[in-house]
Amino acid sequence: MGGAQSSRRESFDLAGEVNFDHFQILRAIGKGSFGKVCIVQKKDTKKMYAMKYMNKLMCIKKDSVWNVYREIEILTSLEHPFLVNLWFTFQDEEDMFMVVDLLLGGDLRYHIQQEVHFDEYQVRLYVCEIALALDYLQQNNIIHRDIKPDNILLDEEGHVHITDFNIATMLSEGQLATSMSGTTPYMAPEVFACALDECPGYSYPVDWWSLGICAYEMLKGRRPFDIHTGTSILEIKQIFMTCKAHYSQSMHEGVKDLIKGLLTLDPDRRISSLVMLKGQYFMNELDFDKVLMRQMKPTFEPSKDHLNCDPTYELEEMIIESKPLHKKKKRLAKQNSKRGELSRQASVDSENTTEEENIYKYFKVYNREKVKYDEEHSDKQEEVVEEVRKQSLREEAEKPSIRGIRVNESFDYEDEDEDLDKVENSSFDLPDVPDFKQRLSVHSAIEVGGGRRHSGKSVTFSDRRLSDYTCYSRQDPNKLSERTGIIKPMLKDRRLSDMTGQKTSVIDNGNSTGNS
Repeated sequence: MGGAQSSRRESFDLAGEVNFDHFQILRAIGKGSFGKVCIVQKKDTKKMYAMKYMNKLMCIKKDSVWNVYREIEILTSLEHPFLVNLWFTFQDEEDMFMVVDLLLGGDLRYHIQQEVHFDEYQVRLYVCEIALALDYLQQNNIIHRDIKPDNILLDEEGHVHITDFNIATMLSEGQLATSMSGTTPYMAPEVFACALDECPGYSYPVDWWSLGICAYEMLKGRRPFDIHTGTSILEIKQIFMTCKAHYSQSMHEGVKDLIKGLLTLDPDRRISSLVMLKGQYFMNELDFDKVLMRQMKPTFEPSKDHLNCDPTYELEEMIIESKPLHKKKKRLAKQNSKRGELSRQASVDSENTTEEENIYKYFKVYNREKVKYDEEHSDKQEEVVEEVRKQSLREEAEKPSIRGIRVNESFDYEDEDEDLDKVENSSFDLPDVPDFKQRLSVHSAIEVGGGRRHSGKSVTFSDRRLSDYTCYSRQDPNKLSERTGIIKPMLKDRRLSDMTGQKTSVIDNGNSTGNS
């Protein structure tokens, strides 16, 4: 791509779906549970994101397609300052894509491996930020089930964010999770107990146990229990029964109590809510509201001189990867010629729908940019509608009222064809109503002489229909008058008082007297 072309700002219709062509691929930065991650820039807004892409065939082989569906379903319902938030999802022939917040501070695993020293006060802040995110997840009935340093990312300022919801689950009221899911060294005792049928299930406290393991690992550079991926469940059970985490004498007593509270074996007694966390004297010095607003500055700030990730990811993408992302567009272009033939073949044999075709059917396409745009303009539209409603009420209140009808002589016509111009003392006065240009039809009551207001584009004289009367101009009987006219009776041998169904008032300089 030439320099002039790459510098040109492209624009995309918000109504359309976001796709791979909307992003410029910059470099690979990591791996997720079921895919790889690279830095991208959205061409129209120039915003930077992290793009996670998962090969469809690989997901099918690993039976993980529904994990991707579930992760997208969960993330589209969430947005929090200490989560890695989802922005876009889309797919092509090869991959499923998730575009999320870009956090350039690296993950906690990288920094622990780099032997970064996290002091007790920095760990306290991280525990608070992660706890705020876990509390938010619990409010949305979600267990993450894989809290570990690899899934805690840092932004450039050093704040932490939870990522990778691939094995997260949603619980209904009173429901317990039962599957053995997670990363073994970080899994809570009740998860293993459930696998051994020693308890009916587990709930939100499992994430808080994992947080305790992470807090200990940040301080000590190692985990509190000698548990690995290959450790058997029975061995793990024995470790929990016989082994205790070691705390150095130099460690702050408040930090010890905090970690011990998070690593309590009994989930009912474990710290597993913000209320319980705030009850720890080491934590109650923190202003949780300021932490949520990101107003508490971390003491550790990731380096800005280099990317905080393993550089081998870039080499794997460029050299080892058989289908590198940066060559996708050219690769897919070669496949376009075959697409029509494959499509025709699929339509002929529709019963042999492949799992890849099912992905096309069930994969959820998402665009948070559009969601936010619609929400913003929906709010503005509601404000406009409300303002129009208030303005209409103000104009309605300012309209002059019809004070009455002056009737000096009752209408009683023998001849239907009588010349209107010869009728005397049968006129009525109308107020100065600018929009009085319509037929005088009845749709809301006004008491004769009572002074109720003119309504809409029609004038009302009583509770009964008087649509038999029309206001005509004296000069032109075929033209409606805006000011003064003659009432032409369309029914014979009826008095006005008979037609209104009430007494007719004679109006004289604003003073009325009743006539039957």
